Amino acid sequence: MALKIRLARAGAKKRPYYKIVVADSRMPRDGRFIEQVGRYDPLRAKDDETRVTMDLEKVGEWMKKGAQPTDRVARFLGAAGVIEWKHGDNPNKGKPGAKAQERAQERADKEEARKAAEEEAKNAPAEEAEAPSEDAEAPKDVDADAEADTDGKTDEPVEETSETGEAPVEGAAGEEEKQAG
Repeated sequence: MALKIRLARAGAKKRPYYKIVVADSRMPRDGRFIEQVGRYDPLRAKDDETRVTMDLEKVGEWMKKGAQPTDRVARFLGAAGVIEWKHGDNPNKGKPGAKAQERAQERADKEEARKAAEEEAKNAPAEEAEAPSEDAEAPKDVDADAEADTDGKTDEPVEETSETGEAPVEGAAGEEEKQAG
């Protein structure tokens, strides 16, 4: 039988009061216990001597029989000087699970990809800065061709085309309003 020295909750709603009991570890928290060895009242002041009271002789006997204290009870026993209590002795408690580690790895991969993209973006503007100077000459040539065409002709209106290459339609604005409404 696996024995534990643990807390069993008692008291009313919003007024907790705990019994320090020796119980089978398979029993429910507030269920059947073997023996009550103390009590704990968390509503009392921390420096109050009656906040935690234990029969240390009984606790010692049960520990000799193999009963293991829970973390909270071990802290109380450490304060009483019965055992040496070591804070944070569970190294695996703070480690994330397998799925959390996978998500962290995915985030790290995305971060590396983002940084690589930023580096490429920093290098790309230097190349693009050279390219617009070549492109800037091309529109001037187009404007010169347009001026040459208009000089030889009389006042004919030139139809402008949109970026898609379609001629503007007079009724198109009305159709868009019908679709939106």
